[in-house]
Amino acid sequence: MTQPAAPSTLRVASGLRAIEKIAFVAGDSEEAQASLQRLVKIYGNTDPEDADVVVALGGDGLMLQTMHRFMKGNGASKPIYGMHRGSVGFLMNDFREKGLMQRLRSAEISIVHPLQMAATDSAGIVHTARAINEVHLLRRSYQAAKLRISIDGKERLAELIADGVLLATPAGSTAYNLSANGPILPLNATLMALTPISAFRPRRWRGALLPDSARVTVEVMEAAKRPVSAVADHTQVDEVVRVDIAMDHGIDLLMMHDPGHSLDERILREQFGY
Repeated sequence: MTQPAAPSTLRVASGLRAIEKIAFVAGDSEEAQASLQRLVKIYGNTDPEDADVVVALGGDGLMLQTMHRFMKGNGASKPIYGMHRGSVGFLMNDFREKGLMQRLRSAEISIVHPLQMAATDSAGIVHTARAINEVHLLRRSYQAAKLRISIDGKERLAELIADGVLLATPAGSTAYNLSANGPILPLNATLMALTPISAFRPRRWRGALLPDSARVTVEVMEAAKRPVSAVADHTQVDEVVRVDIAMDHGIDLLMMHDPGHSLDERILREQFGY
């Protein structure tokens, strides 16, 4: 009997009760840097290697950068608790200086698995990178991209003519995927969203929901004439001819949120427009 795939995300209700040492990281804005100085005076600042938790002060961009920075090659990574000191703060908690230690100890933990991208460029070089939100392919010229899509080695779409296509995790389904009219996925869904970007042909294809055990291959047709880039969060590879994407269940990324404001609760609220 086939075992079910491991869940792509999971919320753990209990927090890290034994938190004693905090490592702070902050964005470059004056607001984030000023908050960093005040918090360090109150709580101290431990080297990240020795800290129980990393507190990130900034926006969603900093949160993703911090998660990448402390991502382990296998197993559970350093837990990250974000406080909003930037522009977009969907992944962040509200900023408050007081009571931080208690907030950390009572926080709910979301476990998220990243995507693994292997992008082959026109010279035959394979570039690997991980993505917490999504991997997307995007045209680099005035001409639309022509893409062939296979799932687990079987061709499913012989030709997609579009600006591009993306594969999103549940955690990333409210980011670029939502802007491209892709579905919002519950955080504990064992799914990935495959979403076209400005599709021209086939006109009625709106994407697909895939099991998070699937391996997605996108081949770029007429790559020299219609160049395409592949992007895994902050890593971009130009002039790709083939991109293989799969979820890496061997890595657990730990995001911490205040009770009642967990990431799965925010994703659920997003589906109802508030």
